[in-house]
Amino acid sequence: MSKNILIVYAHPEPSSVTCQMVEAAADTLEDQGHHVMRSDLYGMKWKAVFDADDFPERANSERLSFVGESAHAYATGNQSSDVIAEQEKLKRADAVLLLFPLWWFGVPAILKGWIERVYAFGFGYGFKDGTNQHRYGEGLLKGKRALVCVMTGGPEADYGPRGINGPIEELLFPLTHGALFYPGMDVLPTHTVYGAAHFKTQMEVDQAKTVWCDRVNGLFTDTPIAYRRQNSGDYNGRQTLNAHLAPGQKGLSIHVAQ
Repeated sequence: MSKNILIVYAHPEPSSVTCQMVEAAADTLEDQGHHVMRSDLYGMKWKAVFDADDFPERANSERLSFVGESAHAYATGNQSSDVIAEQEKLKRADAVLLLFPLWWFGVPAILKGWIERVYAFGFGYGFKDGTNQHRYGEGLLKGKRALVCVMTGGPEADYGPRGINGPIEELLFPLTHGALFYPGMDVLPTHTVYGAAHFKTQMEVDQAKTVWCDRVNGLFTDTPIAYRRQNSGDYNGRQTLNAHLAPGQKGLSIHVAQ
């Protein structure tokens, strides 16, 4: 069955490994009969800064509340046109692919800005019936799948269990568990292209593309990361993991069911 896939990517150089991986993913998905939408953030000259200009008609002209103005703009249809266009893509998408180089241990600012501006209150996040029940696996984007592909400069060992940079899944936890799982998406394990900045031949790039396309083939069949859902009973009323789960452990890993 044909699906709609949104590929959001951030790299200013069209010949970069990141952009080549985008093309490989798009070709793979289109060969399977899927419809691919793209958001080339640098090519679009995406406005990365979330500020007062995002609210053409303010609810409160004296004090800027991002949550309040975001809710007002979305509810009244007074968002900027670029944000509306991206929201429409995301609404149609059955799955979202995010591709980017790892810059300073996180996503490029332009991609962070895409999340901040597109995820309006009432669209990407919000409350259900006056409660906070609409998050962490139960959010407004529930039913969609997400797959992250990140390019690193350093070798795989640097990101190993004892590597100096820290494991990729922990470095990107704010993205995968936060920006993707929080609003309800099922998030697949991150695909990492290690040492991409040091590829010297097209053969190295092509080998990386082949491995990546195998991951793309499993977009709708691979098992998502088993993040604990807020309303699964694993957390108490203060949103703290119940004591009988992962006893004696702490940190990010306890929020993944083993």
